[in-house]
Amino acid sequence: MSSPPSVQVLKFEPRISDKRWSEKLGDVEALLTNVMIQATNEIRTNGGVAVLFTDDAEMQQLNKQWRNLDMPTDVLSFPSGGPEIPGEPRHLGDIALGYETAFRDAEAMNRPFEAHISHLLIHGFLHLLGYDHIEPEDAAVMEPLEIKILAGLGLPDPYATGPYAGEPGKA
Repeated sequence: MSSPPSVQVLKFEPRISDKRWSEKLGDVEALLTNVMIQATNEIRTNGGVAVLFTDDAEMQQLNKQWRNLDMPTDVLSFPSGGPEIPGEPRHLGDIALGYETAFRDAEAMNRPFEAHISHLLIHGFLHLLGYDHIEPEDAAVMEPLEIKILAGLGLPDPYATGPYAGEPGKA
């Protein structure tokens, strides 16, 4: 029996508004492509995703505007509620990543920055698709999926070590 054909995000739009992303990661678009292909192959979905690689100041503004939290954060997801446009890939939503918070968190958890960003991209992508981790039973679905996608990228389980080890829904 052959496996089903792979499905890929048909369109994604990286926007890098802070040069530190490229300085630290090199080819940000290649990382994004690799992560999204793995995620969409695992989830069996396709569509478009816009990703903003920015700084804590902009993340704080976005967090305050959309979540009423006046503080920076590492990743935000904005699922698309818009209609499909005939002939265009379905827009799944937007993901924003904050450099300083993500960098600090990676260092605090003793994780390579690229691995941590890969996890944040997957985490944000799953939120676009409706996955959540607030309730333990939801985290019990979302986190193993994150782990499986990361394993496909050759990356370790982010929940096995660090401050949230063994605490579903705390990442």
